[in-house]
Parts: sequence; C-alpha cells; structure tokens
Amino acid sequence: MFRFADPIYLYLLAVIPVLALIRFLTYRNQKKRLRKFGDPKLLRSLMPDVSRFRPAVKFWMLQAALALLIVMLARPQFGTKISNEQRVGIETIIAMDISNSMLAEDIVPSRLDRSKMMVENLVDHFTNDKIGLIVFAGDAFVQLPITSDYVSAKMFLSSIDPSMMATQGTDIARAIDMASHSFTQEEGIGKAIIVITDGEDHEGGALEAAEAAKKAGMRVYVLGVGSTQGAPIPIPGTGDYMKDNTGNTVMSALNEDMCRQVAQAGGGAYIHVENNSAAQDQLDNELNKLSKKETTSTVYSEFDEQFQAVAILALLLLILEICIYDRRSPLLKRLSLFGSKKKVATMLLLLVAMTASAQTDRQYIREGNKQFRVGQYDKAEVSYRKAVEKNPKNPQAAYNLGNALMAQKKDSAAVQQFEQATRIETNPLRKAAAYHNMGVICQTHKMYGEAIEAYKNALRLNPNDNETRYNLVLCQRQKKKQDQNQQQNQNNKDDQKKDNQKKDDQKDQNKDKKDDKQQQQQQKPQMSKDNAEQLLNAAIQNEKMTQDKMKKQQQKPQRRNVLKNW
Repeated sequence: MFRFADPIYLYLLAVIPVLALIRFLTYRNQKKRLRKFGDPKLLRSLMPDVSRFRPAVKFWMLQAALALLIVMLARPQFGTKISNEQRVGIETIIAMDISNSMLAEDIVPSRLDRSKMMVENLVDHFTNDKIGLIVFAGDAFVQLPITSDYVSAKMFLSSIDPSMMATQGTDIARAIDMASHSFTQEEGIGKAIIVITDGEDHEGGALEAAEAAKKAGMRVYVLGVGSTQGAPIPIPGTGDYMKDNTGNTVMSALNEDMCRQVAQAGGGAYIHVENNSAAQDQLDNELNKLSKKETTSTVYSEFDEQFQAVAILALLLLILEICIYDRRSPLLKRLSLFGSKKKVATMLLLLVAMTASAQTDRQYIREGNKQFRVGQYDKAEVSYRKAVEKNPKNPQAAYNLGNALMAQKKDSAAVQQFEQATRIETNPLRKAAAYHNMGVICQTHKMYGEAIEAYKNALRLNPNDNETRYNLVLCQRQKKKQDQNQQQNQNNKDDQKKDNQKKDDQKDQNKDKKDDKQQQQQQKPQMSKDNAEQLLNAAIQNEKMTQDKMKKQQQKPQRRNVLKNW
C-alpha cells in the first residue's frame, strides 16, 4: 500500500510545466536573435563546440530533480513499520451486562444504549491506557482482549446485542472472575474492573468474586443502570413486553443495594448512571486515583517513510547535471557510443528480445495479478506457479498462488501455499494476511479449532486487523455451539441407548413372566416349596435391578434450567 502523508505539497508540481513553457519561449527568442546575425548553418560551423542538446538535457535533469524534491516534501510512505512506544497508564476491563433486562427503556434511549454511550465516552478520555471488553448474561466471554487499540474497542462496542448470548440471565460473578484473568502479568500498574449492570444477579457469588479480585490487586467498580422503580422489558420486533412463567409482565428494577455491596467488596465505588454526565465525571475521578506505570506497547504502523530513496535519486540527478558541460569536450569529440541509426535500432531490438526472453518471477507475478483482477483465476494460477518455479523463496508468489487456488475452491492446495508463505515471509502484515486466509478456509469447512488458531497467529502479527478479530470471536462462538451440539447429541445417544436397554429388560421380564405362566398352566395346581422360593428370589432380584437403575438416573447430572431469561 502506498500513500503521501502530506499530499498538499504535490500542487507544487504545477511549477514544472510553467518552467518548461518559460524555457521554450526563451529558446525561441534566442533562435530569433541568432538569425539576425546570419545563416544558422554558418553560425553552427563558426561555433563547433556549442551543443544544442546538452542545455536541454541539463534543464530536464533539473526539472526531474525539482519534481523529486517536491515528492519528497509530500512524504511518500509504503510498507510497514513496527515501533515500541512507552506509555504511562492503567489497565481497564469493562464487563457489560447484555441480558434482556438491559433493553428496558427507563433510561433514554435504553439501558444498553446508554451503557454503550458511556463506554464510548470513557474510551475517548483514554490516552495511554489499555482497555478490554467482556460481555455477559447467563454466561460470559471476552469480546475484546486488553489492547491499546481504541478504534477496535468502539467497533466491537457497536455490535453488542443481547442476541449474542445463547444463555440468558445475569451471572455477575462469572464476569468478574473472567475479567480478573484477562489482565496482563505486569505488576505495579493500576487494574480496574468496571461492571455495567442493572444489578439483577440471578446466580449469586458476586461478592466472593469481587473480594477475590480485590485480593489480587484489582479494583471493582459497579455502574448501576436503570431506575429503582422498574420498567417492563420490550421484546424486539413485536411491540410486546416479556412475561414470566405465570404470565405476568416482568418489571426489571435496579438493585442498588447489591451493586453497592459488590463495589464495596471489590474495593471500588458504586456509581448510578442517569441521563447526565455526572456519572462519567465521577468514574474518571475514580480511575485517576489508580497508580499508573510506564508500559511498552508494540504499535504496528501500516506505512513507513520512503522519502530517503527519492532524496537519493534527486541528489544523483543534481550531481549528473553538474558533471555535464554546456559545451562539447574536446577529449570526447571523437567518441561515438552508437554510430549509425541502424546500429542503434538493432541494439535496442536485441535488448528488448533479451529482456523478454529472461522474464523474472516478478514479471510473472504482475501478469498473474492482472489475470486475477479480471477473474481469470486459472490463468493466474499458471502465472503464479511459473513465478514459484523461478524463485521458490518468493513469499509473494506463494501467497498469491494460494489466493488463486482459494478463488477456485481448491482449499487444501491453497492452505499448503499459505503455510509456505508464512514460513518464508518476513513482512508481518503479509504473514498475518496468510494466516487470516487460512482461518477463512478452516472456518468455511467448520474446522473452528484450526480457524481459531490461525486467527490468533494473524492477530499476534497484526493486532489492528479488526476483520480478523471479528472472525476470531465468531469462530469461538460457533465452536462453543458446535461443542454443545455434540455433547447434546452424545447425551441423546446415551439416553436412547439406555431407553433401548430398558425396553429390552422389560421385554425379557415380560417373556419370563409369560414362560412362568405357561409353566404354571402345565404344572399341577399345587406348587412346590422350592419353586415358590425361586420365583420369590427372581422377583426380589428384578425389583433390586429396577431400583438401581432409578438411582443411577437420579444421580445423572441435569442440565441447568434457566428460570429467568432476563
């Protein structure tokens, strides 16, 4: 990728044609004045050392040097630059409640939207701090790992919605526990956990989790969103309100007492969020009390300064311009580099033929790029393979070949090329792109574990890639659902197997009873004492087996039933 950091200076290039026009007019006036002295041919014979071409060459060299200097002022940038910045700040993990109760509209526009606005304002006030984002309801997961990338934080913030959580409810303890394990391992830096919730804790254990976080050197701040009077919870897209199991409309109210207790147990403060900026100011003051420490952050800049090469070219042109005299040198008068025009044309044709026959891997790549852009993926594949044959260590050729194979749905071969590109590539951004494409292929085939690993490798090389970060979170969610479905299918198979076993046992019992009945009919009306004892023992044994099966069924762990889905 290429750009100019200060493109406004490029307007100075308009000076180049103006200077060319001035020189043309000056040269024409000079010829007119020479004609007044005599015939031009006669004058040229009188001035054999005067050259008509050297002044023009010198002028255009100066023009080119001037143009390059203007381009240098515009600061051309290309490639990648990795720098380590020293920052002094704190680490903050925001745990946002996205249960259905956050859709209540007792705060304008709603509890969830008001929470998003407050987090966005908080991010705007951060300068050198690190931030992470966790969303929770009946479960919790990391939406954004702790980072200094505030743009990504805002982007992920806008996509948060209660529909993201498969398990509803409110488990504040799980959110605090996950947040306490999401910080970096640096010591001596202030670490804050900001819990944004309406205080409806359905699972319990929040006080114990806050106390554990405080013992680990963190501070837990609770932002209570909502009103204590309560409000109904709207169902999106229906115009109706959520009802409980008895058919009554659910009224969700802010539980301030619980919020204060959690904040006190976590060594932080409780702040009530209303329709004003007082809560924001109070939170900023609380965070400013935390100790700050100088940390090193790796910053990936997409562009690197390239003015040095332009400056070198301009300097070379100026040196050449100085070395060229306005008049012909007597020492070089008899030197003829080319001779006749036929020789010049023949030499040029030979150079062109040699250049065409010795096509390099870069030329094959350019040819393949043109074919790829117009959708000729099969032809592009051939060109890229020729480039790989010319230079097997060219990472761009391997990466482009993987893209061509990927466009043709040749996924296994594409993954091999992307792996080859990651092994020989030195540019972190291009290497991250190869890992990203590998993740996309694995995600398409529902190989979520491999896709997650590929996306993580891509983010290690390019933490600012928002698309990769989004795909990573999506794959983690899909893998979780896949694991749950597999577990559920396995449980269903086990239950079905047990049901079949139970049916078989029942059939055996019925058969035994039928056989006993037939034997009784065949035997005499009077039963012996030994036969009676055997039948009694068999009945006791069957009853014991039935009781054992019932106990095992009762001891089987039951799935959690969510009584409150708000």
